[in-house]
Amino acid sequence: MLSGCAGPALRGTGDLGVVIERASGSVQIVDTTRMMTLATVQGLGDLSHASVVYGRDGRHAYVFGRDGGLSKVDLLKGVIAHRVMQAGNSIGGAVSQDGSLVAAQNYAPGGVKVFRADTLELLADVPSTYGPNGERAKVVGLADAPGNRFVWSLFDAGEIWVGDFSNPREPRIEKYKNIGREPYDGLITPNGRYYLAGLFGEDGLALLDLWHPERGVRRILDGYGKGQEKLPVFKMPHLRGWAVAGRYAYLPAIGRHEVLVVDTETWAEVARVAVASQPVFVMARPDGRQVWVNFAFPDNSQVQVIDTETRQVIKRLEPGKTVLHMEFSPRGESVWISARDDNRVVVYDTTSFARRAELAAQAPSGIFFTARAARIGF
Repeated sequence: MLSGCAGPALRGTGDLGVVIERASGSVQIVDTTRMMTLATVQGLGDLSHASVVYGRDGRHAYVFGRDGGLSKVDLLKGVIAHRVMQAGNSIGGAVSQDGSLVAAQNYAPGGVKVFRADTLELLADVPSTYGPNGERAKVVGLADAPGNRFVWSLFDAGEIWVGDFSNPREPRIEKYKNIGREPYDGLITPNGRYYLAGLFGEDGLALLDLWHPERGVRRILDGYGKGQEKLPVFKMPHLRGWAVAGRYAYLPAIGRHEVLVVDTETWAEVARVAVASQPVFVMARPDGRQVWVNFAFPDNSQVQVIDTETRQVIKRLEPGKTVLHMEFSPRGESVWISARDDNRVVVYDTTSFARRAELAAQAPSGIFFTARAARIGF
């Protein structure tokens, strides 16, 4: 009995997360309850545009590096469990519904690769070949969907592809062409039904109903900037399911100082919220009462908070120089914000807006908590 008590202390993973340190190729493992750093994991390569998804148990983080590296990090041991160099330029990925697969979306060479989640063994390679000359498009907006499917967009081709990986060595791919110019990112709604691709090359979004894919892709918010000159875009905005608050989606408007409010039952625009600058991330607190917005250069040292009941900006914060990302604690009582050029992460109370903590970090960017493991599209 004594020997059985001599092992390491046990703990869960529900209040853990990682902070990307983009300059040093490392991640910090953090405790969201105690608001502190537990460990730093080195050797993750080029993290200049890194993103993270989680296995179903919340223990392992899959880190996608810009250099094509895919690393599986054990949060409890604070080590890299597996690592593969799978592409030349990668910007993200997703984990399948049953947790058995992890997919990477790649710029170079363009395409999607699918691996076993436990060993990172390559199971499928789907090149993003399009057009009569067999060119490869950059893949963006990869999201997991029910039925062990992944959905992604082809930036150069103007297409959306849906891959059924029920048999991962023989995937079935459905291609939807002519969906609009330059889809730059995508989101899937929290119920897994709708996939939306934002269009960089024109005003509007492309919508695919995954319950009725036979209906094809539908254009929504077509021409939302009609008659008005688009402003220069200094940083591409991002779309993800975190922009959905209750019945409404809050989306960054390309080249505009606005957040668009869309009814997810009719997919019609119902309002616009004027904000300080060009929004990059538009993120909803878990209870849907607030939406937090950060901005592109030169206004990227501030954050604004929108009250979703009044659709008014109710707070302006300045966490530090060059805010890159925000992440809410699992139930939304606090939000973590990375200030890259101040080398710190600032934690705010989302009710009082008081600073609760600051953590030192080397050029922090993305912040990702394990609560994502249980959510579609994260």
